[in-house]
Amino acid sequence: MITNPLVFVITSDIAGKSRGKSFPLKEMEKRLKRGVGWTPTNVQITCFDAIAESPFGSLGDLLLIPDADSKVKLDFEDGGPVERFMIGDVTDLDGQPWNCCTRSILKGALEGLKDAGGVELIAAFEHEFQFRAGLAPKGEPYGLNGFTRRRQFGETLMAALEQAGLHPDTFMKEYGPDQYEVTIGPSQNHRAADESLILREVTRMTAARYGETVTFTPIQDPASVGNGVHIHMSFVTEKGDPATYDAEGLAGMSPVTGAFIAGVLKYLDSIVAFTAPSEISYLRLTPHRWSAAYNNLGFRDREASIRICPVTSTDPESIARQYNFEFRAADCAASPHLALAAIIFAGTQGIKDKLPMPKVTEEDLSLLDEAALSERGYVRLPQTLEAALERLDANETVRSWFPAEFVDVYLAHKKGELACLEGMDTAARCAAYAAVY
Repeated sequence: MITNPLVFVITSDIAGKSRGKSFPLKEMEKRLKRGVGWTPTNVQITCFDAIAESPFGSLGDLLLIPDADSKVKLDFEDGGPVERFMIGDVTDLDGQPWNCCTRSILKGALEGLKDAGGVELIAAFEHEFQFRAGLAPKGEPYGLNGFTRRRQFGETLMAALEQAGLHPDTFMKEYGPDQYEVTIGPSQNHRAADESLILREVTRMTAARYGETVTFTPIQDPASVGNGVHIHMSFVTEKGDPATYDAEGLAGMSPVTGAFIAGVLKYLDSIVAFTAPSEISYLRLTPHRWSAAYNNLGFRDREASIRICPVTSTDPESIARQYNFEFRAADCAASPHLALAAIIFAGTQGIKDKLPMPKVTEEDLSLLDEAALSERGYVRLPQTLEAALERLDANETVRSWFPAEFVDVYLAHKKGELACLEGMDTAARCAAYAAVY
């Protein structure tokens, strides 16, 4: 069969979907400079395919410029087609970043972090997902049988991730029905979000090669567990020296780490609209789901929105390099670039404002009433997407971090998404999201 190999260039959009266009591989050099054409209103295509209210209408033209450093070539060696894709930046026709390009927004956030704190980001995303076909056997949480049942898939996935330029770390049977977790090694700056996007798409491709479908939906069954994205973060100086840890600091936090985390916690109830952006995300963000429900910092506490993670060394230099904190109020309905940008913006504001280090909680905050929470500086995170969007809309500080018009476009997009769910009960809403993520 004759063939003209194609490369697909993608943008991770507001809906957390990978959209774009393909071009012939032989045109690579031209496309690295000129990109492919793109349309502003594409940003308002919701995860349910409806187009939300758009300020752009049918007007305007953009470019989607592929990044050579993000190129993925994946040969499963099963006789099927070789997968080729790249991540791109959306620009105007003059090559300037478009205000609604999530990857460009993240790059801007990272520049702000470097200017304010003198540090650069090291990050890694942990992903949970579930297979959709059939009924999963009982008694498999973290079990050998559950792992063995998907061993072949897991080994293919590990090989595929490595071939895609990532550093596979672990593959495990998770707690939920047919739920698994895959982790990769850390990367620097925006590459960490790129790798999250690559991991999601490669996992889907691997499942398809086995004739199966996986979903990264925030939650399939309200009576069961959810699928989270845990974002591990640390800092290095421009020279590459670790900057997250201070042996004398509270729970080991350096001054820049403490101020950054304080900023994230201060603005968490507004930025969660970016990090947990589906209507069903808030079924997961509830107490006692090993998720996040309050704007608190925990020390090795898997119910804190941010937790200080354990280290496996007693050597001071190794501790400094291993020390990291984990953001837990995120899921795969979010673009990894936009979720990370929101976190970075909030943390950078904390650095700019010289916020004091947050206290570390060691109690069940769900047992406290609203007055007791407020007295200690904690708030319950929004319990619906509508409430999260309202807090975002009203927060002028958070609005100011983003390019002109972006937040209004985002709010309109999410209102369009919610309109698609009208009349559905909770089970139907969960099923709808499971189908698209």
